[in-house]
Amino acid sequence: MKATREQFSIVGMTCASCVRRIESGLGKLPGVEAARVNLATERADVSYDAGQVSSADVKAVIRDLGYDVVEESDDGAGDEESEEDDRSRQTSREEQRRAADLAALRQRTLAAAALGAPILFIEMFLMLFPSVHHWVAELVGAQTLRMVYMLLATGLQFGPGRKFYVAGWKALRALSPDMNTLVMVGTSAAYGYSVAATLFPNAFPDRGAHVYFEAAAAIIVFVLLGKYFEALARGKASGALRKLMALAPEEALVVQGNTESVKPTAKLQPGDLIRVRVGERIPVDGVVMEGASFVDESMLSGEPIPVEKLPGEKVSAGSLNQSGSFIFRAEKVGRETMLARIVQLVEQAQGSKSPMQALADQVAAYFVPATLAIALATFITWLAFGGPAALSFALISAVATLIIACPCAMGLATPASILTGTGRAAELGALFRNSEAAETLARVQVVAFDKTGTLTEGKPQLSGFNIAEGFEESELLAWIAAVERGSEHPLSRAILAAAEAEGLALPTVTDFQARPGYGVSGKIGARRIDVGAERFMRELGADVSALNSAGAASRAYDSAVYAAVDGQPAARLALSDPIKPGAAETIAKLQALGVRSILISGDRTLAAEAVANKLGIAEFYGDVLPGDKLEIVAMLQGRGERVAFVGDGINDAPALAQADVGVAMGGGADIALESAGVALMTGDPRALPAALALARAMVRNIKQNLFWAFAYNAALIPIAAGVLYPAYGVQLSPALAAIAMALSSVFVLTNALRLKRFRPE
Repeated sequence: MKATREQFSIVGMTCASCVRRIESGLGKLPGVEAARVNLATERADVSYDAGQVSSADVKAVIRDLGYDVVEESDDGAGDEESEEDDRSRQTSREEQRRAADLAALRQRTLAAAALGAPILFIEMFLMLFPSVHHWVAELVGAQTLRMVYMLLATGLQFGPGRKFYVAGWKALRALSPDMNTLVMVGTSAAYGYSVAATLFPNAFPDRGAHVYFEAAAAIIVFVLLGKYFEALARGKASGALRKLMALAPEEALVVQGNTESVKPTAKLQPGDLIRVRVGERIPVDGVVMEGASFVDESMLSGEPIPVEKLPGEKVSAGSLNQSGSFIFRAEKVGRETMLARIVQLVEQAQGSKSPMQALADQVAAYFVPATLAIALATFITWLAFGGPAALSFALISAVATLIIACPCAMGLATPASILTGTGRAAELGALFRNSEAAETLARVQVVAFDKTGTLTEGKPQLSGFNIAEGFEESELLAWIAAVERGSEHPLSRAILAAAEAEGLALPTVTDFQARPGYGVSGKIGARRIDVGAERFMRELGADVSALNSAGAASRAYDSAVYAAVDGQPAARLALSDPIKPGAAETIAKLQALGVRSILISGDRTLAAEAVANKLGIAEFYGDVLPGDKLEIVAMLQGRGERVAFVGDGINDAPALAQADVGVAMGGGADIALESAGVALMTGDPRALPAALALARAMVRNIKQNLFWAFAYNAALIPIAAGVLYPAYGVQLSPALAAIAMALSSVFVLTNALRLKRFRPE
């Protein structure tokens, strides 16, 4: 049975330990095949056998672990509502929920700051001015001041700080302590000790009745403040996806005869005629029927220069009509539009987990228990060897150790970079199917290109038509075009265009067959028509040497297609496919990035060689079958090289799947897009070096974040534990530990947000 895949929006995750805990809990549920949790997007992607487990069971496990799941409300939408419209409503609900959560977090932070400000001001700021601090203590009275602190700290601990107790205790009870547990234990120790010292000062030895209300207050205030800034940064990181989803208009102007009426975009059907006026966005994908305009397609290509659209040319949902009014026929609607596919791929990539993140999660699984053990060892050590103020010193060191080690930054290091990077990539017209594809692309050493439609325009023109004796030119061209009508190959479109230009009526074809790498066949009446490569003719036993001699004047980079009628050679069609304007620049940029380019083509070796020479590609392979492309990629991999394959056709699918990462060109066959890890939504090959450079920037950003997260903990935990105190008198207070912990998460997110400003050179 095919697994059901569903995403769940989770509330309450705080760190990498939460991620590990939920994944582990869901993994134990019978019927769950895979569970991936992303801290940055706050979503769980779960694949499960619907025969063994239900969506409700998954939600129940998440809630039992101490988290909440956002329920999708039923607002009475009709059954005919499109999946894309449903996704928009779900996203809108999530936006509203996140806005409400952010508002609640802001209120908690402000309340914490109001309660904690007097304590922090007197016990931290005024300590910089000992005489002023002493004057305030004498004016109010030391014991009275402690009682005021206790009242404020109690309101803070069990008001804004209550959520740490609720979540921390649930995690501890489940034997999976997390950030909330560390805050709960640390603040409770400082608060509890201070309350006891305030109410029963005589029960403590000399110099032991100190209070640390400012430490407990600072921890709660600064952790909440850090979480608030973190939530703000997360919102910015996911902004690119929200922008994409908002591009398609909610309504469209549908033309029916002489009347025009407004219709919801979700209700549009293929075949509808839609008018787009100046300044309006195009609601769905289609083909221009009447009028002309310049359309801004930067949301697909990343290029700001508007593209002229004439009758017969395609337009895409979300692009902006800048001048003139036109009517187009809807072809792809709902989740089939290019914009919807972009959103789907970006969501999929942002929810995926990279190999580097998996490593970080494994470390985090042991990190919090290890931190608790270190804090306990610190407390016992200083209690035993701390001298007269051993209890006080042991408490401060243990609490600082607990707080400094919160693994928030560790959990955000990778997903924050992926969230921002994939969003920026989508704005530039490059889609990473998952984060692993981005990591792999960043490390490729060789890029193998298909020729037609990738480095060349893929819109060849018929430049020569040599026929054998006994055939009439117009009739034969009509037969060939009729058979080619069933093929997706770019050369087929050129033949069809030539027949249409001649005004030829195409006959009906029966028994149509397509053989990737060879050609197409079909019957017109009693005659069998075979059209394809020279190898196809050889297999049929049709000798085309005479036709080749007649077409010898064709340029080397022209492609030749042959036709046989009832097994007899009938025609040679020469088709020229111009090289794309950006192809040479693409090869040069890849070379500058230290990546070698290879050309692999099913076209004649001479044609492949001519294109390779013109572009400066030293290694090329021509006259290859789809299986041969796969074998060449495997051969390159056998040399120990990481290979990316770039293609756009059905015949490229095996090589795209074999490569370390497949790159599909926009406008290609659906199977090519499905086989690829990266999709370039524009036909411009220059998007590839831009995507590669961005992928490298993402990997660098992830490494920087992981280094900071691990280095921060590795460096500060020993200092918090007091290892520097005997030699240098340096002790890290819990308040400073809370500030450092909050800043580490904000630093990681801020560093990830730099990817939003990425510009390819």
